[in-house]
Amino acid sequence: MKKHLPVLPLGVLFVSFLFIPLSLMLIGSFRSDLTNQWTFTNYTEIFKNAYYNQAFVNSLLIALASSILGLIGTFLLCLCLLSLSTHIQEKVASISNLAANFAGIPLAFSFIILLGNVGVLKLMIPILASFNLYSWVGLTIVYVYFQIPLGILFLYPSIKEVKKEWLESVSLLGGSSWYAWRKVAFPFLKPSIASTFVILFANGMGTYETAYALTGNNINLLTVRIAALVSGDVFAKPNLGSALAVLFGLILILTMISVQWKGMVKNK
Repeated sequence: MKKHLPVLPLGVLFVSFLFIPLSLMLIGSFRSDLTNQWTFTNYTEIFKNAYYNQAFVNSLLIALASSILGLIGTFLLCLCLLSLSTHIQEKVASISNLAANFAGIPLAFSFIILLGNVGVLKLMIPILASFNLYSWVGLTIVYVYFQIPLGILFLYPSIKEVKKEWLESVSLLGGSSWYAWRKVAFPFLKPSIASTFVILFANGMGTYETAYALTGNNINLLTVRIAALVSGDVFAKPNLGSALAVLFGLILILTMISVQWKGMVKNK
């Protein structure tokens, strides 16, 4: 019994802040906002309502685009880091840790100062005058900005494990650098790349403050819809918001399972 005591605080935190809220959300998604009776109406309304369907599509698109672009940017930046000294690599990794947590309203405000309608960079660089920060392109750029530091935290340690000797061995046998990376390094990094993609995708899907601060309700995203239903811009529908959140969670779980399953199949 004594050996399990150190785990007790973790168990209390798990039950209090994860299990109970998830259970209440799941139960609420099957209750009517009007009568509080058990019902499937919340789910049928979501699938019939084109506005909610558009929110799912928009969230999936921006999460997918920002994850792929963020992953490419992460990989290129990690390769650049490997050419620097160990001391500078550690400094950049620390800064990435800080930048990965710089999101939400402060990040949106920073981009508004730089690239808003009267942003500093738009005034200084004429070619940026027509750039619209509050559009799909602008929002995707902001997403990619906070995805790259997060990707570095998870992918950089794995890329550091790629031995120079592996690549040099391929070179001695007459293979090109691209061939060495494609046949030796990428297969080694594939599990880390897949898990990093899942984390970036979940991060992109779940972002709320930054998107709302920049576009408000102009771009229909799932997190914005859930917040509007819970807070009640007109009148609150928390149970309908819970149903949206349950479907949102299922998408993330299915994405994680499919990526891991593909990795397991290929490894066989």
